[in-house]
Amino acid sequence: MGNISYWADDYVHKKRSVIDAVSRIHSGQRVFIGSYCGEPQALVKGLADISSKLSNVEIIRLMSRETTPLTQIADQTNDQAMNIRSIYLGSAKSEELGKNKRFYTPVNMAEVPRLFSSRRIPIDVAIIQVSPPDDFGWMSLGVSVDVTLSAALSADTVIAQVNSRMPMVLGQSFIHVNDVDFIVELDEDLMTITSNPPPQKDAKIGQHIVRLIEDGSTLQIGLDAASQATIQALSNKNDLGIHSQFLTDDMMHLYSRGVITNKKKGINNGKMVAGCSVGTKALYEFLHINPAVEFQPFDYVNDLEIISKHNKMVSMNVAQMIDLFGQVSCDAQSYTLYAGVSGIADFMRGANRSKGGKSIIMVNSTTTVKDDNGTEKKVSCIVPQFSNIVVTIPREDIRYVVTEFGSVNLFGKSTQERAFALISVAHPEFRDELLNEAKKLGMIGQERTLGEAVYGIYPVKLEEVITINRKKITLRPAKPVDDRRIQEHFYQLDKADVISRFFHEKTKFLRDDIEVMSQIDYKRNLTIIALEGEMGFDRVVGVGSYYLEPATNMAEVAFSISKDYQNQGVGRALIRKLAEAARSRAINGLFAVTSTSNKNMIKLFKSLPYKVQSEVDDDILLSCRFNESK
Repeated sequence: MGNISYWADDYVHKKRSVIDAVSRIHSGQRVFIGSYCGEPQALVKGLADISSKLSNVEIIRLMSRETTPLTQIADQTNDQAMNIRSIYLGSAKSEELGKNKRFYTPVNMAEVPRLFSSRRIPIDVAIIQVSPPDDFGWMSLGVSVDVTLSAALSADTVIAQVNSRMPMVLGQSFIHVNDVDFIVELDEDLMTITSNPPPQKDAKIGQHIVRLIEDGSTLQIGLDAASQATIQALSNKNDLGIHSQFLTDDMMHLYSRGVITNKKKGINNGKMVAGCSVGTKALYEFLHINPAVEFQPFDYVNDLEIISKHNKMVSMNVAQMIDLFGQVSCDAQSYTLYAGVSGIADFMRGANRSKGGKSIIMVNSTTTVKDDNGTEKKVSCIVPQFSNIVVTIPREDIRYVVTEFGSVNLFGKSTQERAFALISVAHPEFRDELLNEAKKLGMIGQERTLGEAVYGIYPVKLEEVITINRKKITLRPAKPVDDRRIQEHFYQLDKADVISRFFHEKTKFLRDDIEVMSQIDYKRNLTIIALEGEMGFDRVVGVGSYYLEPATNMAEVAFSISKDYQNQGVGRALIRKLAEAARSRAINGLFAVTSTSNKNMIKLFKSLPYKVQSEVDDDILLSCRFNESK
């Protein structure tokens, strides 16, 4: 019978100083360094201190904040002392990251643990950071389970920095003292990240996205400013869940307010599941032995099948650029470098397969670049077609795209429909140029125009959801992408309703007729549509428009309501929205011309809270002024 030793005795025997521990690393070895904010800083500094004695050591890690600049050592020694292999997903276009692009290894995050465990990338030494052991000898990887657990369990030698400030996080986050070769007891503050208030355009993106997220959704969210703004805007939602690569301070705040409950996830109910945490000291304290939190390795968190099992799974990720075909390039920036390290593709595909799920790409409409003279200029982040740009997400995986100018759903859309949709949420300064380039590429018919919409700023504040017969009806301003649905609405109207709307029989509703309603400036002319169903595939059940008569500063209104929604309040909701919008734009009032037999229109107009004047000739002229209340 072999010798049996108690883990606590082994723990004492394995204790070393920093220098003694890192001196176990030899030339030619591959060394894994613990990830993100769980990086063992003291051990990394010790490794840097002895680097002059080493040659051809390969460092493998997820992208690091470089508190100890190992890449600088690699540069200074022409990679002879150290070579860096950073697991990374992105194109490294930013100047700060681009200079180190040779170190990046593009791999889907879900695949990284299997690269280690299968020994396709064998790990000689893993240096990690853990919590002190519990009564049974188990130490937690704390804020960084991600790919670190797999690297540690696969490594020939494991050096662990035991830090009492590392939280013990529940889930599959533990490694036993018996599985560690050398231990360095050294307390130091964990790396933290504090977020600045998101820029205004990111806040606008967040406001658009909130309208897409239903109660009971499970969320995956990135680490960028737009994601931060989105989370902060979710305070009025209910029973949200988290299944994400990262846990952040904003998620903690929503949990403490009861917005995140994890009750309706469909898998891992009651648990916030993630692979690591990036945030403040308060967040790390929140994670400590918290039964509502479970950390798992990335081969579980990022597994497409696991993601797809969640109810209403919503993935939200930031892109740096998208072309009119729907191809997406996701790239880290020097100030949010973790945004480039992700499993965006897995989360998007998993969300798309989830029951009631959505995948959302967030992109600022513009960015600034420097020309050859060093002068900054504004450029569009929506471009006609990628050229010499890394495609992170292919066009067939794209669903929702959101900029500060609105949101569109590209799923099931033709190339022309995609191009129009994306141009409609591009910055107004670039819409004309994008339209012309799309025509040159054959993406859009030569006869197509954007009309007044080329300069219009979509008024998101006019969006509203109402309930009619237990169905949710969305009221919102029309967009150029609504042409076909408005056409279909008119074709489905009864003959009498067509005559009421157009004052004559009409069997064809040509594009020119529809573009007047959808390609609008949202000020002088406005169309509000009522929609039933999923965004992008919804049916228009009501159309209300006003057209300004400049001579009188009065706006003429016209309506049509689908047969199955007549006399149920849709028309009243539409005219109320039109009146609110017209009044906010300093229009004097509304008027309508209709037949004396159109009792519904007369009743609808008189539902407004203003004095109504009636003039009868062959038809009836109804009018009201906003300064004359009933």
